[in-house]
Amino acid sequence: METLTDVLLVTANVGSLFDNTIHSYKPQFIALHFQEVGGKDYMANMGHAENFFWNIESSDEMKDFDRVCIYVDNQFQAEDSFTALGSMYFIHKALKNVYQYDFEAKDFKAVSGQTKYVGSLDGVATVEKEKFPKNFWPDFKWSRKGFMRTRWIIHNQGLDLVNVHLFHDASNLIACNSSPSIYSANRKNALRYVINRISDSRYTPLPFFVFGDFNFRLDTLSLVQHLSTATDVQTVKKDCSNEVEKIICEEKDNDHKVLLQIEEKLFAYLHQAVFREDDGRVSFLFCFILSYPYSEEYTKPTQYMNTRCPAWCDRILMSHAAQDFIERRDDGEKSVVYNTVGPNVCMGDHKVTVEIIKMINTRSIPHNEAA
Repeated sequence: METLTDVLLVTANVGSLFDNTIHSYKPQFIALHFQEVGGKDYMANMGHAENFFWNIESSDEMKDFDRVCIYVDNQFQAEDSFTALGSMYFIHKALKNVYQYDFEAKDFKAVSGQTKYVGSLDGVATVEKEKFPKNFWPDFKWSRKGFMRTRWIIHNQGLDLVNVHLFHDASNLIACNSSPSIYSANRKNALRYVINRISDSRYTPLPFFVFGDFNFRLDTLSLVQHLSTATDVQTVKKDCSNEVEKIICEEKDNDHKVLLQIEEKLFAYLHQAVFREDDGRVSFLFCFILSYPYSEEYTKPTQYMNTRCPAWCDRILMSHAAQDFIERRDDGEKSVVYNTVGPNVCMGDHKVTVEIIKMINTRSIPHNEAA
């Protein structure tokens, strides 16, 4: 007999809740992936972050979710392994037959009650966590980037849920040097590394969802060339150095007004509204406007900060095998909602990205088959 399970996937780089999403879609399984636990000043803020997790768990919206699995890597003293990743999973009381994989025992076990792991996560058998190796890119600072995987059976369907945080653009100026940029190449290598790790021979490969802060950006060089077509471009270099300090694009027909100025951590474009316009050219790709970097000023929830080139950093991707068990509507399209929440609410520099799917469960999968 075919059954359907409503699954809500959420990725948030910020301490943000999910508006009225739970009330609207009534999911039975919620996967919440978040990155940068504790924020940039994590040494001072980690205690506050823990309160945030418990506030989510104890909220009225979650009262009918009787099973909870929480994994938070907050052990910042462990420099070699700290990723600042967190994953929270909520299972509704109406949803039966949910199992989670034990990577040490190589077997699935029924999920019951509340399990919470906050710390280094070393030795926790139901989660696989890895920081990207330091020697990946020796010319860049070793940062708290990596991935975290959990494995599930939901109504006889096995799947992997992977929380990922890829490398950012450290300098807007370097991002402008080539197309694609060196940062894009770094992200590509890191994502390929993650896919290889979750698909290798240690465990039987399963359909998977990868969602987190990919730090994907627009092609900065191509974008700048497009935006500055009718401008005079001035490159300013540092004193006694050949190193570029800033790029200034002035409008030719507007008294040389500065249209675009780029510095290491500045991307100031005069007509910022262009990044918020939905003209039909991008809606078929993402169905929502650019999700980063928004102002952290609570009175400016729809305004981008002038720190980075606006982009879709936060994504939810799935394998081809995962697409096969998502319900199709009568017109043949997938029953998927893919969007951001809180468009008019200040949520930090990232808008929260969500995907709601109806997962078809049609066949029985023995535990050892998915192991």
